[in-house]
Amino acid sequence: MREALFKKHNLDKWQEFEEDALNVNPDILSERFIALTDDLSYARTFYPDSPTTKYLNGLTSSLFSKIYANKREKANRFITFWKVELPFLFYQSQKQLLFSFIIFTISALIGAVSAAYDDSFARLILGNEYVEITLENVEKGDPLAVYGNQDEISMFFLITINNIRVSFITFVMGIFFSVGTGYFLIFNGIMVGVFQYFCYQHGFLETSLLTIWLHGTLEISSIVIAGCAGLVMGNSLLFPKTFTRLESFKKGAKQGLKIIIGLVPLFITAGFIESFLTRKHLSLIPSMMIILPSALFIIWYFVVYPIQLNRFSNEKFIKNSL
Repeated sequence: MREALFKKHNLDKWQEFEEDALNVNPDILSERFIALTDDLSYARTFYPDSPTTKYLNGLTSSLFSKIYANKREKANRFITFWKVELPFLFYQSQKQLLFSFIIFTISALIGAVSAAYDDSFARLILGNEYVEITLENVEKGDPLAVYGNQDEISMFFLITINNIRVSFITFVMGIFFSVGTGYFLIFNGIMVGVFQYFCYQHGFLETSLLTIWLHGTLEISSIVIAGCAGLVMGNSLLFPKTFTRLESFKKGAKQGLKIIIGLVPLFITAGFIESFLTRKHLSLIPSMMIILPSALFIIWYFVVYPIQLNRFSNEKFIKNSL
């Protein structure tokens, strides 16, 4: 059967499955899952690289995650959320996560270049008071002394609350058709780029990298991931697909909120590191023992593991359809 004819015969059914996925009971969901695995198996056999196969793969993965969650809902809802539901959500949001990362990275480069060509740019972005205090600390031989000036417990709560506030605002601003989220990603990216160039300009870049990125690896990653959440919600308004715009927005907002909830452990961990460890001015090896595992965890859990989980679900689909 030609792909166009295969798609024509089944498209209405697939769209119905997609539109009603949140409302049907588990028995009907299971029946639809079986029907989709048949269609996916056929498509993978005859049209392995086509958009139709990719669409079916995503739809079937979505149903699989819902069935798995329904089976474990009562006993292991907490575990299922972190082990299955959230990773599947990140697999479906790969493009938004990539766009968020690109926007932030380009903005950081713009910030660094702007600071290099305009001496007043750092003061404009970081603030005169912060720049003056840091320059005084540089003269005293401790450029990052600001991290040791506050009680650890108070600092932990203030930093954690601030991280949650910044990430939540980045997410919520996605309601303005993703533009608001883009603005906050650009602003924070420029700030990071300016700060790192300021450190380089005044001779403490290495110190800042080993100190700031102790907590910054998780903290900056959280902003990028919050940007992903905002883009998921904003794009649901821009591209409703087969849903009404309101239904699409509700779905996108719910998905984005789940992503923000998934960041809570990162907020707490980053706040703890910044409050209790950053002030210690650790040497190279202890610093890298925190920075590298933090970076590897972010890459694994938010990028690699969702792909692996999706691949595993596909293999299970094929076995079930044989």
